[in-house]
Amino acid sequence: MTKLALNTLALAVSLGMAATANASDFDDMEPVTLRLAHVVNEQDGFHIAATKFEELVEARTDGKVDIEIYPNATLGDERTLLEGMQIGTVDMGVITNGPVANFVEEMAVFELPFLFPSPEAAYEVLDGPIGQELLDKLADVNLKGLAYAERGFRNLTNSERPVNAPSDLDGLRIRVMENPVYTDTFRELGANAIPMAWTEALTAMQQGTIDGQENPVNVIHSFNLDETQSHMTLSRHTYAPAIFVMGMPVWSQLPEAAQAVLEQAAQEAAEHERQMNSEMEADQLAALREAGMQINDTPDISAFQEAVAPVYEKYGEQFGDYLPRIQEALNQ
Repeated sequence: MTKLALNTLALAVSLGMAATANASDFDDMEPVTLRLAHVVNEQDGFHIAATKFEELVEARTDGKVDIEIYPNATLGDERTLLEGMQIGTVDMGVITNGPVANFVEEMAVFELPFLFPSPEAAYEVLDGPIGQELLDKLADVNLKGLAYAERGFRNLTNSERPVNAPSDLDGLRIRVMENPVYTDTFRELGANAIPMAWTEALTAMQQGTIDGQENPVNVIHSFNLDETQSHMTLSRHTYAPAIFVMGMPVWSQLPEAAQAVLEQAAQEAAEHERQMNSEMEADQLAALREAGMQINDTPDISAFQEAVAPVYEKYGEQFGDYLPRIQEALNQ
């Protein structure tokens, strides 16, 4: 049986288990409210995932678990949210993988440039044994990983000039996530990579203190980056997961029936968000073009891949055996 078939079977079994849950499982449970935070707006994929999760959890626990969603970084940036989860001041969130990797270094293996050739290849790894192992490692830092949603394939934008090859990035001030793999990737590409929180980056683009940033199409569209960024390059340089993550202090207080519902609802909400992102991307690109953004659909990907080879040399052994295991899985 292939690995994909095994993963599918495992998901089917878990779905079957979830289906056996009923409202009576929660008759004796004290009602609880969980605050789910994210840093983006209500048009973003993170919010789509969060609202689907809210719907599933509240229905399957007969309202005993109430989900309150806090978008737009109202409870803090992503690092602040994760730190809050560790000590119990924030319950849970949908968090970009890059900041999570600051807490569990091996998670940064997913940030390696041009690692995944397609979304489907990423899903097979993330939803399989490798992805689950990494989610489980979050327990070591007092966090509980539930499932992988997505930020998606990341693309470059800037306010200065078209970018078709690494040489076009020379000297551009590009915001990257606060993660060393991203920083090193863009420095190898010739940019002046500037790590900063997303909330700060929005202001910096408006003020012109940075020239550009890199994010998936859904983020570029939902934050109207065409207003400050005149050029986009569909580099698809990194596939970025996002994680439904909870604080272990809150997770450990929940009954097992509620924990099972949360895990399954997170997986289903993640898959829903992935599908929605796929369906929306073409419309979002069309809207950005109509707004005046110049979009390069066919950059010199091979030149970009060659330029980031030193990143693999630097980090290839830093993530234990995860990189070769992922590469082996992708080649099967």
